[in-house]
Order: sequence, then C-alpha cells, then structure tokens
Amino acid sequence: MHRYLTKTVYSLGGILFLQAVLAENKPNVIIIYTDDQGTLDLNCYGASDLLTPNIDALATEGVRFTQFYAAPVSSVSRANLLSGQFSKHAEVTGNVSGKGLPLEKETLPERMRDNGYKTALIGKWHLGDGAEYSPNRHGFDYFWGFRGGCVDSYSHFFYWSGPNKHDLWENEKEIFSYGDFLTEKSLQQMKMFIENNQVEPFFVYWAVNIPHYPLQGHPKWLEYYSDLENPRRMYAAFLSTLDDYVGDLRSYLEENNLLENTIIIFQSDNGHSMETRTFGGGGYCGDYRAGKFSLFEGGIRVPAIIRYPAKLPQNEVRNQLAMNIDWFPTIVDLCEISSKNMQVDGKSLVPVLVENADTPHDALHFDYGNQWAVRSGDWKLIYKVGDTTPGSHTPIGIDYFLANMKIDSTESRNLLSNYPEIKQELLKKRNEYLNSLNQPVNQMSPF
Repeated sequence: MHRYLTKTVYSLGGILFLQAVLAENKPNVIIIYTDDQGTLDLNCYGASDLLTPNIDALATEGVRFTQFYAAPVSSVSRANLLSGQFSKHAEVTGNVSGKGLPLEKETLPERMRDNGYKTALIGKWHLGDGAEYSPNRHGFDYFWGFRGGCVDSYSHFFYWSGPNKHDLWENEKEIFSYGDFLTEKSLQQMKMFIENNQVEPFFVYWAVNIPHYPLQGHPKWLEYYSDLENPRRMYAAFLSTLDDYVGDLRSYLEENNLLENTIIIFQSDNGHSMETRTFGGGGYCGDYRAGKFSLFEGGIRVPAIIRYPAKLPQNEVRNQLAMNIDWFPTIVDLCEISSKNMQVDGKSLVPVLVENADTPHDALHFDYGNQWAVRSGDWKLIYKVGDTTPGSHTPIGIDYFLANMKIDSTESRNLLSNYPEIKQELLKKRNEYLNSLNQPVNQMSPF
C-alpha cells in the first residue's frame, strides 16, 4: 500500500502550494512477543496436543527457527530484544522493578522512529516501572499496557507479593478498564494505533501476557481441552486463546491491505514457567532440560518465526544459531534504513533467511544474576546453574556444566571430564566478552 506525504508550504506572498510526495514504501513491522511460552509449545513445533492454526500459518508462510535463543527471564530478554545487545552490554541481568533499561541505550523503536516510523508498545514493558524509565522515554510514540512483570487479565492488578497494585497505563497516564480481557483490549488498541498512523510506516511491539500466569484461557478452549490434565489444560487453553487473537490480527491486516507489506515476527521471551503460580508446569519443551530461570535449553531455547513473503522464503526451517538480539539489525536490514552508529551485538539474519547461510555468530552469551553461559557451535558451557524443574536434584550452584547439542541435546550428562580442552576454549570466549564490556559495542557499518 503506497503512502503519500503531504506538505503544505506557504510562500512569502501567501500563495498556497501543495506538494504530494510519494514516500518510500517501507514495510511495517509487528513483533509478537509471548510470555513464558515453552520451547516446543506450538503445533508446528511438535506439540501434538495443541491447536494453534493461526500462529502455525506464520511458519507456513515464513521461516521457523529451531535453535533460537533468548534470556531465561523476562526483563533480560526484553532488554536483549530492544537493545540488540547481550545482557551485560545492555546492563540488565535480572528482572527489574524500579531502575530499568538505561536511558542512554539506543533501542530498536528509537532507530525506527528516527527513520520515519511511528512506534508503539502494546502490552508488557517490564524494563522499569517508574515514569523516568517508561516506554515513551525509550522510543515508543505510544504505549498502552502494564509496566511490571505480570497482571491479572481482567482486573489488571499485580497480586503476587506485597500490596496489590493496579498496573495499566496509556503513555504515562494510569487508566482503568476493569473487566476487559487484557489481550483483547490490547488488540483493539493496536488496531486503533494502526488506523491512526497510515501516513508513515508503523513499528508495533505487541508484548502479550500469554501464557504467563495467571492462566486465564477462554472458556471455549477450556472445554476443548477438557481431556487434558491440569495444568496442561489451563496452559493450552490460554495459548489457543492467544492464537485466536493472532488470527484476528491477521484478518485485520489482510482486510486493510497491510498484510503483504508487514514483517511479522513471533517469539517467546523465555522458556515455560515451572513456578507454583503455574501449578508447577503446563508448558512443553520435549526432551530439553528445565525451563524458565534456567540456562539449560528449556529456559533459553524459544520458538521464533518470521513472516515476510515479499522478501523471505516461505515454509522453510532454519537450524542455525540465532538469538533475539538479532532482530534489531535484521529489521533494520529488511526495512533498508540507516544503520549508522548502531551499536549492537546482534547480527542481521537476512543471509540466513534468504540464502540459508551459516550462523553469523561465533558465540552467544547469556547472563542471569551470577549465572552465565556461552554457546559456540554445538558446545555450551554453563556456570552456576541448576535444573529449575520441581523436584530436581540438581540445585543451582554447580560450578561448570559442559553440554554438546549433537552428543546430548537433553543436557543429561556433564561432559566436562571428557572434554576439558573445550571448557578452556569456551572460557577464553567468555573472557573476551567480559573484556569487551569496557569497550564500545561493535558498530555496524553504515549503508
């Protein structure tokens, strides 16, 4: 869909001139960021007990990753995504409440806004709950959603620990919408934002609170999954509820002739929760170990899909190593906007997507509190990590755990004694990364 930029110019003599200038037909961008979704929790990823046809359609019409990574917790993952930087570079290594993502960090929405895009965050922020760290201070023209880690989908209150706290905002103004189902209301806000911004291209980050606790799926899906045992039943119902809204979004884009010129990215922020608040589970990661809060695969390997048939293949799978830090440069690349002075650890995935090129990463780095991991090739070295699965006999605190994804992707055996030289190689990469913290982050070359 072509956009026209209309400028009104008045001459010194008061004569009105009207210029209609055809703006560049830049693609729109929508990132759908789910919350605590398990590694394999889509039908297209092998979860045979799930019905997720609308999200699966994104994979059918796009590219699906099998070795895509994020941080093991919410705030860190979102800092990685928006800054394009590894956790220590982004200066967020745990869930935040007050102080959030540093204001001096350039974010993806800032880059998009500065290159002619209208930007919006609809949904969850979790990168600082004070006004000084609000989404509007980080490049979003419009924000509608909640600042903290989670809310009840109907009252929009945070009920876990401390006093109950209402948490729903429009930009920096607290708003009240009691009884409205949060995801449905957020989709309405997204449609409204898109309808009001038809001149410039738009960038929307739709950070949904599904399937994060509390598990509040639609009654029709609770009935559909009545044969499943809880908590899988409640979890599955919540995820299929989201799938309905993804289908609604797709229909809206199609009806308004926006679908083909919109890049749609779908990803989970981290692995599935095994907390008491989700009744100890509900998510699915197959044979991958652990879940949320862990640096084992179940905590950091996430579903990730990109759909953009205008420039990318359809119905293809990529097994190369990639991470959420890569969306920043990938989007900049696909949208053909300036990358001048852009400081990111991420790499553009366009060669991987289009040409099936090798992974652009020599190593991926993860930090969560005092735990860290480095993944290079098939090898992964983890420090101070344990299995967060309820009843696990592997407490957090193991000094080093060495895994190889080809030898044993389940990470059931510590290979450290068999390959001590690999530990040293990965420690060297870790030290190189730590040394880089005192230096500017790599700058991408400008076009």
